[in-house]
Amino acid sequence: MSEQSATDESPPVAGDAPAPAPRTQRWTRRAPWLAGGTALVVVVTDQLTKLWAESSLTRGERTPVLGDALGIQLIYNPGAALSIGAGSTWIFTIATAIGVVAGLWYSWRVRSLAWALALGLILGGATTHLGDRLLREPSFGQGHVVDFIAYFDWFIGNVADIAIVVGAGMFLLLTALGTTMRPEDAETAEPTVVPGVER
Repeated sequence: MSEQSATDESPPVAGDAPAPAPRTQRWTRRAPWLAGGTALVVVVTDQLTKLWAESSLTRGERTPVLGDALGIQLIYNPGAALSIGAGSTWIFTIATAIGVVAGLWYSWRVRSLAWALALGLILGGATTHLGDRLLREPSFGQGHVVDFIAYFDWFIGNVADIAIVVGAGMFLLLTALGTTMRPEDAETAEPTVVPGVER
């Protein structure tokens, strides 16, 4: 080895670590289909379990599943979570409808599978709740949501509530990780221009 080449090599500095490679996301056109399929599964599962609850349970009677922590108890909720706003059902109907429209728009544009799953869970939960508000008794737009999963003495919910909570948790996690709904890939990225090379 020549002296010149030896002097060109700089010794590693103690404590230096290679910079981590940036985390890449994959663009996929299948993401909207995942969002829509997830939403459909949530709607069907939620409505089937509500039908089971109405046909099998006695209203107001609690059946323990895991002691006081988890039980089955059928109620009809005119308000939001914890029966908040029981006298303002129309407001929740309108808010839910707006949420469904927004969810559809974002689900159509999403190109990240992780985001598609989160959006699908939220969209499915909101859609099935909107259906309850519009089609269930006592009247159109003021329908009462069927709740039957009792958590301690805190509140009673349903499958749609679980989907919305999980989807919202994923939303916060993906946002904190810096994951975007529409990652850039070779199809959408600007072409790299190399000086002196004709395209």
